[in-house]
Amino acid sequence: MASMRQIRSRIRVAKNIQQITKAMKMVAAARLRRAQEAVNAARPYSDRMREVVQRLAANVGSGGIQNPLLRTTELARGKVGVLLITGERGLCGSYNSNGIRKANEIVRPLDVSQVRFFTVGKRGSNFFRRRGYEIIGEHTVPNTGVSFAEAKAIAIEAREQFERGDIDKLYLVYTKFISAMTQRPTSIQLLPLEPPAATIEKVAPVDVIFEPSAEEILQDLLSRYVDTLVYQAIIESTASEHGARMTSMSSATDNAGKMISGLTLSLNRARQSAITKELAEIIGGADALKS
Repeated sequence: MASMRQIRSRIRVAKNIQQITKAMKMVAAARLRRAQEAVNAARPYSDRMREVVQRLAANVGSGGIQNPLLRTTELARGKVGVLLITGERGLCGSYNSNGIRKANEIVRPLDVSQVRFFTVGKRGSNFFRRRGYEIIGEHTVPNTGVSFAEAKAIAIEAREQFERGDIDKLYLVYTKFISAMTQRPTSIQLLPLEPPAATIEKVAPVDVIFEPSAEEILQDLLSRYVDTLVYQAIIESTASEHGARMTSMSSATDNAGKMISGLTLSLNRARQSAITKELAEIIGGADALKS
């Protein structure tokens, strides 16, 4: 059985850990509030952008527009790009591992030489670099999140690789924010863009006069549409990371409290046992003197 000195040392360590995890929980909660506001503000724009592209595509008609982002290939070289969004740090539960597992589902059937990674966050890049995958673009995400301009730069880097033909497909892997308790790893085919009207229920064409033409508008919107998808994915992942960290640190704080309670009980028992032993020795000594 551990001595009282050892138990007191463990209690002191557990209390220090509890203070750290509690502070991290409070910081994550504050950052989550800001990140959640950004997600809620961006979602209507993203949904509206999708609706506009679908409406334009319906008026252009099938095969009415040619754009590098819409090209399809036979994957002759089989080059696949993955834009993976993870965290910079750990201590956020299964957030990073779930995102990495989702990306691994995409690349597992492929040879290592067929895959190129664009990573946002150190955790994803470190994992796949150790396994021999080529990382051709690395980016970091500050705790305060990214601006649309920063997300656009990341999207342009990946988009240029596709337009040059260096990769034949590009997948986007991120974590969709549902709530502080729930985050859903998600993967979508970012490039080539499937005709928007074909990805969901058919949008009925309407009699609309476009100035300039619907083709020109759609041409300009497609690039921005990709930028919007990347930006939305990054802020969703940022909110998911803060939510996962807040939940994880909350559990760690509670567990530390339970550990402290258990150790305190053990300390009291050890103290009681020591006092009982001393009393027994005193009584025994007194009896020996009487006899």
